[in-house]
This record gives sequence, C-alpha cells and structure tokens, in this order.
Amino acid sequence: MLDSLLAAISLTTIQWLFGASFLVLLVLRVPVAFAMAMPSLIYLIGTNTPLTVIPHIMTTAFDSFVIIAIPMFMLAGALMNSGGITDRLFDFANKLVGHIRGGLAQVNVVGSMIFAGMSGSAVADAAGLGQLEIKAMIKEGFKPEFAAAVSAASATIGPIIPPSIPLVIYGTTANVSVGALFLGGIVPGVLMGLFLMGACYLIALRHDFPRH
Repeated sequence: MLDSLLAAISLTTIQWLFGASFLVLLVLRVPVAFAMAMPSLIYLIGTNTPLTVIPHIMTTAFDSFVIIAIPMFMLAGALMNSGGITDRLFDFANKLVGHIRGGLAQVNVVGSMIFAGMSGSAVADAAGLGQLEIKAMIKEGFKPEFAAAVSAASATIGPIIPPSIPLVIYGTTANVSVGALFLGGIVPGVLMGLFLMGACYLIALRHDFPRH
C-alpha cells in the first residue's frame, strides 16, 4: 500500500512538473512545438517509459488515410488565395448581404461561412479572406479594431462547418465517424454565423455603421 501511495505521489509530482515546465517555456517565448515536446520528454523519463515508443507512436498516428485530408485542405486554401477565388467569394457575399445594416461586417461573416466549407481551417480563413475583408471595412469607414474583431470571430466558424481539420483529427484519434462529425457541425456552424450577424447588426445600429 505504501508503494502504491508513493507511486501516486510521484506521478502527481511529474504531472505538476509537466504543466509548470510547459507554462515556463511559453513565457520564455519558446516555440509551441518545443514547449510541448520538452515537457512530454520529461514526463516519459519520469514515468520510466521507454523512449523507443516515441517514433512508433508518431508513425502509427499518421499512418491513416483520413489524415491525408489535412494537407489537401491547406493546399485548397492556398490555391483559392492565389487564384483569386477569395475576391470573387467576397463579391458574392457582398451582393447577398451587403445591403443589410452593418454592410461589410455582414459580408465578413457570410464570406467566412462560405469559405469554411472550402478550407476547414480558421487560420486559412483569417489569413486569406480576412486580409481582404479588413482592408475593405477600414476603407468603408469601419474602425480598425472592429474590423479585426469581426474577422477573428468569423474565422472561428471555419473549424465548425465541414470540412474541418480539427474534426478530421478528432475522428481519427478517437475512432469516431468523420462523416457523422461533419453532419453534426453544420447546424452549430450556421447558428454561429447567424448570431454573429445579429451582433454585427446591433453594433452597427449603435454606432451608425453604413450599409454597403
């Protein structure tokens, strides 16, 4: 019983060291990949886990056909940005909702909802369509901080509406149907967009933001 108690205490100590070292590395501005890898190495050494399992786990984790979808999503986003599809997408969203109070803020949200069904990544949305939207909103007379806030908030719809990179990763690691996850993400993603459009409308009324 004493041995099991000591083992539990030591394991708890190792977990605390894991979390503390991760936070310290982040504060020291160490890249996130190394800030996660170094505490993990400490944890494996502290629990007497053979380090030979690391390459085995890494290779088996990525030995999945579904994981191939992730670089393909990134490639699709890069091709759309370089091919001018984001400009056309912005114009299409502008014709749909640009006349509503808030104008380009509404266009920002709708454009992100459409782009979410193409890229599956919040970063791709913010980096690609977001740059175009922020410039257009500032030129239209919106405050820069409001334009950046709307672009950042609407980009979070990207991982919700399918296809979604986080849902692919979760479905692969948890052995859950990716198709079912995609079906489950449609309604929440659309609701996020609609409520965000409502918030933009109320803020536009308060600050008298223009229609486009």
